[in-house]
Parts: sequence; C-alpha cells; structure tokens
Amino acid sequence: MRFPPRITRIGAAAAVLSALLVGGTVTATPAAAAVGSICYSDLPSQAYDTLDLIEQGGPFPYSQDGTVFQNREGILPSQSSGYYHEYTVITPGSSTRGARRIVTGEENQEDYYTADHYESFDLINYGC
Repeated sequence: MRFPPRITRIGAAAAVLSALLVGGTVTATPAAAAVGSICYSDLPSQAYDTLDLIEQGGPFPYSQDGTVFQNREGILPSQSSGYYHEYTVITPGSSTRGARRIVTGEENQEDYYTADHYESFDLINYGC
C-alpha cells in the first residue's frame, strides 16, 4: 500500500478558486477534464491485489504488466516516454486481460485507475 498520497491536486483547486473569486474564467485542457479522482477504498478488490504486486515488484499475472504505457490517448499529463507503466487489474470471469488497469507514474509515483481501457482515468486518492 502507498501512504500518504503521493501527489496533490491543491494547486489546480487553488487556481480554479482564484479564477472564480476574481471573475475570471476557467478553461480545462482535454487531459485535465478526463482525469478524475477515486478514493482508494472505492477501488475494486482486485485493484488492491495489483497495487500490492506493484509495491512488491511482482510477479505479475500477465507478460504485459510493467510495460511502458505510451499515453497515446493524451489523457494523462504529458510526460517523456517511459514515465508511465501499466498493470492489469484482473476482471473476474473474463477470459482476457479485460479493460481494467493501474497506470503508474515514476517521478511523482502517482497511480491512476481505468476501468474502461484508457477512455478515462482516476487518480487514486489514498487519503480518503
């Protein structure tokens, strides 16, 4: 398990509040609009297993686990190649890897969850 949360969204929230207080406008980039937040306690139980395996360094159930995530969709914040890595969150009853993943970022060690195969992401909040 990773405690405490390793990145914060306070800066973004402060910018929005500041813009609203002074009568400005707030514009979101497509990436920022697509990344939400999810409480650690709201993740499916299989995601806990995946996060534990990541923390332990494996072994992982699929050969693709731990490979570089390219962020081709452009939803996550733009980073250099090799920054993000993806891991499978097992979907019970699925004969394939399914659509659920954890994507980790190296420098800030942030963890994202997607239940829809990279259509959207939620930053995992370990503090709620």
